Amino acid sequence: MKKITVVGTGYVGLVTGTCFAETGNDVLCVDIDVNKVEKMKKGNVPIYEPNLDTYFDRNISAGRLKFTTSLEEGVAHGDIIFLALPTPPGEDGSADLSYILDVANELGGLMKDYKVIVDKSTVPVGTAEKVHAAIAQNASVDFAVVSNPEFLREGFAVSDFMRPDRVIIGTSDERAIKIMGSLYKPFLRQGNPIYFMDEKSAELTKYAANSFLATKITFMNEIANFCELVGADVDKVRIGIGSDTRIGKRFLFPGIGYGGSCFPKDVQALVKTGVDNGFQFQILDAVTKVNHEQKTILYPKIRNYFKGDLRGKKIAIWGLSFKPDTDDIREAPALYMIDKLIEAGADVVAHDPEAIENVKTLPVARKISFSDNEYDALKGADALLICTEWGVYRNPDFDKMKMLLNDAVIFDGRNLFDIHEMNLKGYYYSSIGRVLKSQL
Repeated sequence: MKKITVVGTGYVGLVTGTCFAETGNDVLCVDIDVNKVEKMKKGNVPIYEPNLDTYFDRNISAGRLKFTTSLEEGVAHGDIIFLALPTPPGEDGSADLSYILDVANELGGLMKDYKVIVDKSTVPVGTAEKVHAAIAQNASVDFAVVSNPEFLREGFAVSDFMRPDRVIIGTSDERAIKIMGSLYKPFLRQGNPIYFMDEKSAELTKYAANSFLATKITFMNEIANFCELVGADVDKVRIGIGSDTRIGKRFLFPGIGYGGSCFPKDVQALVKTGVDNGFQFQILDAVTKVNHEQKTILYPKIRNYFKGDLRGKKIAIWGLSFKPDTDDIREAPALYMIDKLIEAGADVVAHDPEAIENVKTLPVARKISFSDNEYDALKGADALLICTEWGVYRNPDFDKMKMLLNDAVIFDGRNLFDIHEMNLKGYYYSSIGRVLKSQL
């Protein structure tokens, strides 16, 4: 059992603290939001993530997971202190380190004995040095700063943490290496590796991984767009190239672009880090541009279907979150499509199993309506636009949908259905990278 403090209870911090408590550690989570802390003490999980509530409730009841607003209390508690603080993108794309460095400035004066300070946030190369310098200004005891990037997929974060593909530890401190190796040992019983490296390599590994995956998604989206132009079927192309073990079949599903809190921010931050060091990531510049355009790739198709006039047309949207099994709407393609549709004069009604409340906090919420049921959203709609591949949308009642829609028209940004079957059902069905020969 180790005594762990997690500073920051956002997506990464809360999953980190809860999962460490699940393996028997004594965890104290620190957050400056008084209302949020009080709600968590009462067992309220502030984010939606499958299975997190089960672990959360169990460990609060067992006394292994606790919460406070006092950083001083947190520093006194933890031998290992995780910094899971936000690093939002600045206007120039750089990662804002102010939250991390502000806490680091306080840590030094609060530490009474050796601590391992762990950067769990996604941070640019060189951040560990900055954190170390900030702590050292006021520290009178030895300490280590470790880079330990997370590789959690929203919607699978708990399983990813409990059974990681790999664990990356960046530090040159031998004492910290032993402590971190021991901490993660229970998560690696199936033989998955733990890699120890220098701090800068660990920091860059996170950015490189997310940027590569973003590139893979964007490449497939460009292939999908070309498939439509020449009459090829992107599903067949995807299967054909995915069977090559050098490429692999994951992240080859085309759609209306990636969003979320990681890929857009991390690609921008790596590009900005390159600029700061006199290097241009030309591929990543292109990835960012193509992905931005991909988010509204269906808009011209919708506009053309309605002969250029969307005024007064009612468009139902299924899916608001950037991906299924999360309520995260950051950089969600649905929001970009909604802006386009509203600008063109359309009426928008939206459904999402989890993300509606988050969208209601945005200014655009005043311009659209919401439905608690996916079928109710279709009543009197002139078309359905699918933006997120939630499981509940995968096997709908197509006959019921036809009765509710003014016309059997679907624009599918996630390729949920077979294009030939939809044609047989009598739907006008437009997706990504697939087109009936008769439509060419």
